[in-house]
Amino acid sequence: MVFYSQVDDFEAWRSALAAEDIELRQTGDIADKASVRHALVWKPPHGFFADFANLALVINLGAGVDALVGRDDLPDVPITRLSDPKMARMMAGYVLFAVTRHARNIPAFERAQRQRRWHYIHPRDPETIRVGILGLGELGLAAAIECARQGYQVQGWSNTLKDVDGIRTSAGLEALPEIFSGSDILVCMLPQTPLTQNLLNAERLALLKTGAAFVNVSRGSIVDEAALIAALQSGHIAEATLDVFATEPLPPSSPLWAMDNVLITPHLASIALPASAARQIGENVRRLRTGQPLLSRVDPGRGY
Repeated sequence: MVFYSQVDDFEAWRSALAAEDIELRQTGDIADKASVRHALVWKPPHGFFADFANLALVINLGAGVDALVGRDDLPDVPITRLSDPKMARMMAGYVLFAVTRHARNIPAFERAQRQRRWHYIHPRDPETIRVGILGLGELGLAAAIECARQGYQVQGWSNTLKDVDGIRTSAGLEALPEIFSGSDILVCMLPQTPLTQNLLNAERLALLKTGAAFVNVSRGSIVDEAALIAALQSGHIAEATLDVFATEPLPPSSPLWAMDNVLITPHLASIALPASAARQIGENVRRLRTGQPLLSRVDPGRGY
């Protein structure tokens, strides 16, 4: 199995996959490229796959596959994404942190602390706070369930309608205005697809109630960043927690850096953990060998 990533730890993945009887190598360590049957990659350079004529499976090093499915140099082989319960748990923890941070007015306390000012705001009952979650895939669903477990009123939106106990759900573009206008805190967890590109434009952001908070843990391209900045500057959106951006790393010139109503984190809400994700990779390699359906297979036409 060939490995490519500029951000992931090769040695950690090599060690974890060895327990699955998979020999992981980097490109420079492979003399016989015809022997490579599988690729574990994150944003490989254009033309990367051309060297491996017998490739039978591409595994994306993460849950988001937009960096792969939009390419014109993909081999005609199955693509899978990592689907690790620990990734979902990590994402749910981040979203709960962000939602609770806004629900408990922590940014206001942070500003008061910098001013050495005692500033009391009476806590609200979570049951009075409406949290809208856009995207009910594996990660979004885990986050929605965790927020609901903490008592928040959760309403979830997805492309197709889903039935989830304890969560009010809706689907389709016609349902977006309701979830925007009805959310005190809106969380974006949508996959990047042609349908979601720039979905959260100025018109839709304007549907948020004045003073709402916004959290983005999906992809920066789903949000019109200029419109978001304008809404934050005007106070229409009171606060934001942003883990993803249109350009990453976020350029030093971005106005977001200087906003005291914005928390910036460097695209780390959820990552793949080798020790637990290796089991799914090993299972898919075995399934491929025996002709069984693959786990977490990507549909390039849908984009996820």
